[in-house]
Amino acid sequence: MKTIYHAADSRGHADHGWLKSNHTFSFANYHNRARMNFGVLRVINDDYVEGGEGFGTHPHNDMEIISIPLEGDLEHRDSMGNGGIIRKGDIQVMSAGTGVTHSEFNANADRPVKLLQIWIFPREKGLLPRYGQMHIADFAKSDDFQQIVSPYKEDAGMWVNQDSWFHLADFGAGVGKTYELKKQGNGVYLFVISGQAKVGDQILHARDGYGIWDTDSFNLEAIEKSEILLMEVPMELA
Repeated sequence: MKTIYHAADSRGHADHGWLKSNHTFSFANYHNRARMNFGVLRVINDDYVEGGEGFGTHPHNDMEIISIPLEGDLEHRDSMGNGGIIRKGDIQVMSAGTGVTHSEFNANADRPVKLLQIWIFPREKGLLPRYGQMHIADFAKSDDFQQIVSPYKEDAGMWVNQDSWFHLADFGAGVGKTYELKKQGNGVYLFVISGQAKVGDQILHARDGYGIWDTDSFNLEAIEKSEILLMEVPMELA
C-alpha cells in the first residue's frame, strides 16, 4: 500500500475578501508541482463565501464538478437552464462536457456559505453537459460508508462520467470499518471534514487529506466523532 499525507495547513490559501479558499491541489494562483492531482482527482477547494457574494458567470468544459455544501445556502444558475439552491445535506454534480457556463452565489446576505468544490477529469470527453442535485441526507447512514457518487445511473447517489465512487463516513468515536476498493487500479483520497481519525498509524485531523493506492482495502477508524469524505478515483490519467 502506498500513501501520501497532506496536512490541512500545507494547502494553498487565497483570501479575496469575499472569498477565502484553501486548495488541496494547485489551483488559480497557487501552483505546486508536487500537488497537481491525485489520479483523476484534480481539485479540492474548501471555500468560504461571504453573505451576498459569489462567483459570476464563468465557463467549464470536460470536467466533472461536484459541490458539497457544509454550511449555508448556495444558489446556482447555468446555461442549461438549471437554477436552484443547495444546502448542507445536498450534493450537486455538473458534468461540463462540451461546455457550460454557470454562476454560484451565497443565497443569504447575512451569513456565509461554506462548501467543498471538487473536480475530476472525465472518462470520456466531448459529451453533452448535464446537471443534477440530490438531498443525500435522506439516505444518510451513521457509522457506515454512505455512497454519494458512482459511475452508474441506477446506483446510490449521483452519477459521474468516471470510474469513481464517493462515500461519506459519519463515524462515532471508536468506530472503525474496512473500505474495499471498487475497481482495480483505483486509489482513495480521504478528506477529513471534521473530527479526528486514523488509517494505520497515520493520524488525520480536520481538513487533512490522505491518499491511498496500490491496495484492495484499508481500515478507517474515528478517534472522535468525525465526518470524512472518501473519493475513490482511477490513478491513471487517460
